[in-house]
Amino acid sequence: MRDRVAAVFNKTGVVKNGERVEILERDRRFARVHTSSGAEGWIEQRYLVPQNIFDGFQKLAQDSQSDPVQATATTRNDTNLHLTPGRDTEHLYQVNQGARLLLLKREAVPKTLPGEAPHPANTTPGAAKAEPAMEDWWLVRDPEGQTGWVLGRMVDVEIPLDIAEYAEGQRIIAAFVLNQVQDADKQVSQYLVVLTEPKDGLPFDYNQIRVFTWNVRRHRYETAYRERGLDGVLPVSVSKEDFGKEGTLPVFVLHVKDDSGNIVERKYKLNTPIVRRVLAPGEEPPKATPRKHARRKSSGH
Repeated sequence: MRDRVAAVFNKTGVVKNGERVEILERDRRFARVHTSSGAEGWIEQRYLVPQNIFDGFQKLAQDSQSDPVQATATTRNDTNLHLTPGRDTEHLYQVNQGARLLLLKREAVPKTLPGEAPHPANTTPGAAKAEPAMEDWWLVRDPEGQTGWVLGRMVDVEIPLDIAEYAEGQRIIAAFVLNQVQDADKQVSQYLVVLTEPKDGLPFDYNQIRVFTWNVRRHRYETAYRERGLDGVLPVSVSKEDFGKEGTLPVFVLHVKDDSGNIVERKYKLNTPIVRRVLAPGEEPPKATPRKHARRKSSGH
């Protein structure tokens, strides 16, 4: 804060991000404020937000406090936390480069720059209608417990290096530890990995999963299960369940959209190295995809 609105001024105090101040008067780009510690001074109005924006962030944090964490990520640069997804939306808090964030939820919105209209994705002459370019945003919680939306490309999801190399050109959304197995003198984690195509704006959070189990004889990860073509919606949950003679096994639950657009649950169990669906009472087993038969074409003319 400064003592006057002029090129030369004295510093009267410092206010921190998120601190509440009382506005005493305004003068063009500046406002004279009074802090909770009793200090007064002038500050640029662009550094202030009204009380309702702060209240909105408080409500966002409260509404999402029980949301399960889907992954952790680190910020590439100093990054603003937005009240809603979008570059031109209100923001209050800022997290530093390298901060570790908890990822809660994903949403795709039209790509915009502050004060601009959405950028069209399809500008081909003769195209029926140009669809807006989309980009991914994540609802996150920072180390101080502050909650907000960040641009997806501003964060790097933390994935164990031992399985990151198996992405095969796909984008790993999250990796969940299912359990651990003993290999000599070390415990090795076995993972459920959810993946998607390497681009923003897709109508699903993920469209494929892989389960990596550890081969204790060959001392390496192997793909125990893979499923593609999913219309997956976060969150994914992992727990354990008693299956009688099989014992207590790790289970994971996916949320996917069916052909009607309804979100349904799919439960799976891992009895290393076998992964199987766990059907709910009354649930029909998945239909097998029919095989296509063909005959060898004659080589004659």
